[in-house]
Amino acid sequence: MSATAGQAQSERGLADRLGFKPGQVVQEFGFDDDVDEQLRTSIAERTGEELVDEDYDGVVDAALLWWRSDEEDDLTDVLVDVLGAVEGGGIILVLTPKAGREGHVSPSDVAEAATTAGLSQTSAVSAGSDWAGTRLVTPKIQR
Repeated sequence: MSATAGQAQSERGLADRLGFKPGQVVQEFGFDDDVDEQLRTSIAERTGEELVDEDYDGVVDAALLWWRSDEEDDLTDVLVDVLGAVEGGGIILVLTPKAGREGHVSPSDVAEAATTAGLSQTSAVSAGSDWAGTRLVTPKIQR
C-alpha cells in the first residue's frame, strides 16, 4: 500500500471515528484559509456529501466549527446558534488550533462553553497536524 493510500485510509478512519456516517449533511462554520483540507475531504468522502456552508438554511445532521481564540463572538453564543441547525442527536465538532499554534483555545474553555450551551462533550481528538477536535453531542429530542 502506498503512503498516500495509507494516509487516505487513515483520514477516512478519522472521519468514521468522529462519528460521521454516509448520507449525513454536514454544515461548516468558521471556514478560513487555515482549515485542514484533508479532514474536510475525508468527511465529504465518508458522508458522500459536500460540506455545506454557514449560509445553508436547512436542518443538518452534524456541524464543524473552526474556532480560534481571536474570534470576536462568544463561543457559547456561537454553539447555541450552531445547535439550532443540528438535528437532535447530531454531533458538533469544535476544531481549535493545537497548543502552541496561533489562535489556540484551551480545552477547558471549549468544555465550559459546551456545558453552558447545553451540549455534552464525548471525546477529544487530534484532527490533523494543526487542529484539535472536541466532539459534542446535542440533546436528543424529547418525544
